[in-house]
Amino acid sequence: MKKELAKPIKAYKNLDFLNSSDARTIRILAEFLEPMQRFSAEKVSNTIVFFGSARTKNLEEAQKNLNELEKKLKGESSNADQGFEQELDDARNQVFLARYYEDAVDLSRRLTQWANNPDSINRFVICSGGGPGMMEAANRGAIEGGGKSIGLNISIPTEQYANPYITPELNFEFHYFFMRKFWFIYLAKALVIFPGGFGTFDELFEVLTLIQTEKLQKVMPIVIYGKKYWDQIINFDNMVKFGVIDQADLDLLYFCDTVDGAYKYLTEELLKLYPENNRNTIL
Repeated sequence: MKKELAKPIKAYKNLDFLNSSDARTIRILAEFLEPMQRFSAEKVSNTIVFFGSARTKNLEEAQKNLNELEKKLKGESSNADQGFEQELDDARNQVFLARYYEDAVDLSRRLTQWANNPDSINRFVICSGGGPGMMEAANRGAIEGGGKSIGLNISIPTEQYANPYITPELNFEFHYFFMRKFWFIYLAKALVIFPGGFGTFDELFEVLTLIQTEKLQKVMPIVIYGKKYWDQIINFDNMVKFGVIDQADLDLLYFCDTVDGAYKYLTEELLKLYPENNRNTIL
């Protein structure tokens, strides 16, 4: 009598297969469909996306760090080594950037309160990359404003962990950068770009490229926040001067240095694009 064979694992339960290169397309599709299911369940279809550095600290933490370093310097020889001076400069820069953390919290809070006004149909949800720094500030402001908060995290070696201000049902972890970017842009009705590094540049310039090449059809207000920072980092006017972009391309960007200015611009533009008398443009 032949021995009965063990029941084989179904393909969709075979983890060795699902984690193999052969199943990459399935994993990509999962990162498209699973977020779609959750966004639908939470009735999220419109977002305001905040981009910015994961390395920025809140003002209290940054100031505390600077105070401790200055106290340490006073207690040591006046001939501090170069490494310590660099550490002190870094701490001062963190205090400078911390102002933008606090502004991001404030702007996110105010936009959330505006979007959730009972007299308004504009249900925009704040979305960030889900990590620390400016991303945390955006999510924090949304929660303080009484709204939901989306975090689109990504698995990378450093600096990326889910901050505590994300609505649990809207806390995502992506493997593929391009699927994460898809969900950033697909639901976005406006962007706010705070000071940041390579990741922030990548996100900003990809969106600008999509708009410039008309691959992105919707009109989307883009606020570049923190003129003092950005003027030192990118010279957009010189890009026009050398002919690598057109003057009209700069019209895609709104440079702003105050929460009041950013709030006024975004709310006015969003009301123009998605008027209250046309619910189909929003919901």
